[in-house]
Amino acid sequence: MSKDRVVIVTGAAGGIGLGIAQRFARDGYPTAMLDVQEELLEQEAEALRSAGAKIFTRKVDVTNRSQIDGAYTDIRRELGPIAIIVPNAGIAPMVPFTEMTVEQWQLVIDINLTGVFHTIQAGVADLIEAKWGRIVSISSHAGQSGGFNMAHYSASKGGVISLTRGLARELAARGTTVNTIAPSVCESPQMNRAIAAGQFPLEAILPMIPISRAGTPDEIAAACAFLASDEASYITGQVLAVNGGMYI
Repeated sequence: MSKDRVVIVTGAAGGIGLGIAQRFARDGYPTAMLDVQEELLEQEAEALRSAGAKIFTRKVDVTNRSQIDGAYTDIRRELGPIAIIVPNAGIAPMVPFTEMTVEQWQLVIDINLTGVFHTIQAGVADLIEAKWGRIVSISSHAGQSGGFNMAHYSASKGGVISLTRGLARELAARGTTVNTIAPSVCESPQMNRAIAAGQFPLEAILPMIPISRAGTPDEIAAACAFLASDEASYITGQVLAVNGGMYI
């Protein structure tokens, strides 16, 4: 794969998104890292720049289309046309359905599903024009099997899976593949905060995973790098479950 192909990763300041951005950057690809956590984003980006990576950063809220459009304009000017889009930004709050407010529901849908729509649609013209593109979203096993006290999250990630399949059919003849990676339990700041708050009983969940441990951002990043490669040119519309066997 050409090392000139520009990669965009949202939610790139930590967790899975950071792991994915690091993988592409260290492999030599111009990488745009977008996140709402500006200070942390710059800190991580500077470490990559110091190692010789070509990095663009911007504080972006994926629910705000004008912010995305503005960032993409600058990415094109500084790095070149967009070739690989990785919509990863998301939140995973836990709340029983009977206690869920309309505002809590809408926030998760806005970030986890509509944010994916914005992230892809704002850049897809570049992929179509080049007649080569890769879209690799990050969904979740919760979008396949459901998540306890996470009905809004499960619905949003199920939506990402369906969006992936629809776009794969629509874009295949135009040179772009569209796939999604569905992690299960993965080491991340969000997971650590949920454990600390007593909302995520990791020790009770691990027995449900045949490979009885949490995944790592690097493992998700490896799957993403493959799906974004030329070697994956005949794979589209698929859910790659990097989940330790939690959902089979």
